[in-house]
Amino acid sequence: MADFEGILPAIITPMGEDGRLNEAAFREVMEYNIQAGVHGFWIAGGTGESVLLDDEENMRIAEAAADQNQGRVNNIMHVGAATTERAAKLAEHAAKMGNEAICCVPPFFYRQSDDAIVEHYRVVGEAADLPLFVYNLPQSTGVEITPELMQKIQDRVPQLKGLKHSAITFANVRAFAHMGLDCLIGNSMLMLPALTLGATGCVDGPPNYAPELWVDIWNAYQDGDWDRAEAAQDRASDATLLAREHGLHPTAKFILSERLGIDCGSPRPPGLPLTAAQQADVLARMSQIGIGKVAVPQGDD
Repeated sequence: MADFEGILPAIITPMGEDGRLNEAAFREVMEYNIQAGVHGFWIAGGTGESVLLDDEENMRIAEAAADQNQGRVNNIMHVGAATTERAAKLAEHAAKMGNEAICCVPPFFYRQSDDAIVEHYRVVGEAADLPLFVYNLPQSTGVEITPELMQKIQDRVPQLKGLKHSAITFANVRAFAHMGLDCLIGNSMLMLPALTLGATGCVDGPPNYAPELWVDIWNAYQDGDWDRAEAAQDRASDATLLAREHGLHPTAKFILSERLGIDCGSPRPPGLPLTAAQQADVLARMSQIGIGKVAVPQGDD
């Protein structure tokens, strides 16, 4: 059994009226997901707008996430940054705050050699000395972590535990699984087929606004109930399409605001909120899918 498995939503970063982190809303979104049965979180990743946040904001998120979680599920804190020094600093802080693992995109913007990428991960992994997940998102970083490059990282980074695989090379899920890595599929529409290839779970943005749909996929798969698993994946994919059609950040924040009765704010500029017409479409389709308002029990914190 993998240490990091199941559904780990990539959580949003709610913003207040001042455009800064709304910590109270962040904690409520996190608690809602925990109570829905998720197995962990991917924090301050792409869905969390981490590259639009400053280091102090990312550190505050790492602190709040660990405090709200209190070890109940696996927090994987994203520490990726444009420089190795910044990423290592964020990694060290995430560990000190009590998060269970870290994740990191490869160096981006300037194309780096394989050796430079491996060294980046070595330094970041050493700084935290926690399980490390590579964030394979070539459509944003310009760097694809192939099985060959991953082997070089695995050879030199003892903290390496797995990856979030968001590249379009779906077949590489099998290769990564055969390397003994916890491979978390980064496409929530492919969770079920990825599990059959050896993926240990799913990390994506849409599950944080409707976690129960993906928890249903996981539970049905674990029970060996294929009909229920396929039906659950179909429903979850409908929920994913909302974000794909209207934009992940504004859609996720709008849906969570509606479901939880809180204000998760707008995307950080240059991101824009949904238009009135987009909001109306999302609301209508939420009703069709069956994702309505929810009450969030308080955590044990």
